[in-house]
Amino acid sequence: MADNPMLKFVSIERDMPEKRDASIRREDFGEIYAEYARAKAAEQSSRCSQCGVPFCQSHCPLHNNIPDWLKLTAEGRLKEAYELSQMTNTFPEICGRICPQDRLCEGNCVIEQSGHGTVTIGSVEKYITDTAWDEGWVQPIVPISEREESVGIIGAGPGGLAAADRLRRAGIQVTVYDRYDRAGGLMTYGIPGFKLEKDVVIRRNKLLEDSGVTFVLNCDVGVDISFADIRAKHHAVLIATGVYKSRDLQAPGVGATGIVRALDYLTVSNRKSFGDDVPDFNSGALNAEGKRVVVIGGGDTAMDCVRTAVRQGAESVKCLYRRDRTNMPGSQREVANAEEEGVEFVWLTAPKGFAGDTVTGVMAQKMRLGAPDATGRQVPELIDGSDYIEDADLVIKALGFEPEELPKLWDADGLEVTRWGTIKASFGTHETTLDGVYAVGDIVRGASLVVWAIRDGREAADAILERLSNVARVAAE
Repeated sequence: MADNPMLKFVSIERDMPEKRDASIRREDFGEIYAEYARAKAAEQSSRCSQCGVPFCQSHCPLHNNIPDWLKLTAEGRLKEAYELSQMTNTFPEICGRICPQDRLCEGNCVIEQSGHGTVTIGSVEKYITDTAWDEGWVQPIVPISEREESVGIIGAGPGGLAAADRLRRAGIQVTVYDRYDRAGGLMTYGIPGFKLEKDVVIRRNKLLEDSGVTFVLNCDVGVDISFADIRAKHHAVLIATGVYKSRDLQAPGVGATGIVRALDYLTVSNRKSFGDDVPDFNSGALNAEGKRVVVIGGGDTAMDCVRTAVRQGAESVKCLYRRDRTNMPGSQREVANAEEEGVEFVWLTAPKGFAGDTVTGVMAQKMRLGAPDATGRQVPELIDGSDYIEDADLVIKALGFEPEELPKLWDADGLEVTRWGTIKASFGTHETTLDGVYAVGDIVRGASLVVWAIRDGREAADAILERLSNVARVAAE
């Protein structure tokens, strides 16, 4: 009887890809993890317990068939593993890099719960698809037949691109409109290269172009083209704009020079990595070099900012968060990486105001956690008399994002929004209150994960295909 290639979690320990030393990786924007070698990927995949009810799969928003492609990887059947992984995930190599696996698939791995250490699902997923690209297995889409119907997609982020991919596979003519000069949304301009190197995104964009997707870039809907014109050009429209309006603080001195928005800061840094001429970086306005940097916030965007500031050569980098480590929303793995790179976390601290016309410090207050609120999270409470000044030359506000007022900006009467300003869309179909208009991703959910946007985009594409097929069938009768 042949040796079972799986169930080796008792004899083989969890082993992540080698991580570059913090003193080295803080000097550049390259990804911090090395690639698995073929043997190591197979070894780590063999630790999967092949459980009858795979919680890793059920806790993945895309319900990726994780146990099966781990088994195929352990058996050396990498092409089959890739083909299986891309059936449910449009961008597996991207999710393998930036998904918070510690909160999703890996965090719910059965052998992790039993104390043996989770399977390194994200690293194997990245390895499978990177191998597929290297081997030439990833090819442009060639539909079985072309269709005349067209769909306009507003927003070239993960939700819009996932829908574009799925629609092209069915032969639909797809045009993607985006305000930026490069497709990819936050994958291009929001997420730093040390988490997602930009050539990974660029090659996906090119693959979609080679597959027949038309990109209309530097196109601000409501300014360069009207929403009504887009609706008139296409049989259906998908809104996938994301949320880009930064939440702000209401505090004395918040308008001082040197207090900047996280997205502005990250976008400039990413543009610099593309080799663009970036005046705000060159002037020092959005460059942390030699500065005492304070980042306010505790989410993944805050982690991106502190780790970017380190790489830009900041004198010091501190992260202020009003709750403690246990209650922060950002990835614990990212916090650990940041600490290794020299970031100091100042827990249970909130800004009260800012000193100087050109900022010289954050007026901070210490907090304690009080009784839980309706969601179960403990509410931060101020500690009287705990005020102090946190010195700073650059303050980055990473407080989350809110939706823009699209109905007003686009003159789109009838496009209903929630009380939070997100677009109302039906669960499952993603239809809005306008006929033939769908919406997905953060503009519906609020600021969320790339993997959820991919799921929404794929679901909306399926709903659009059903609609177009029904229309065609009625017309033929």
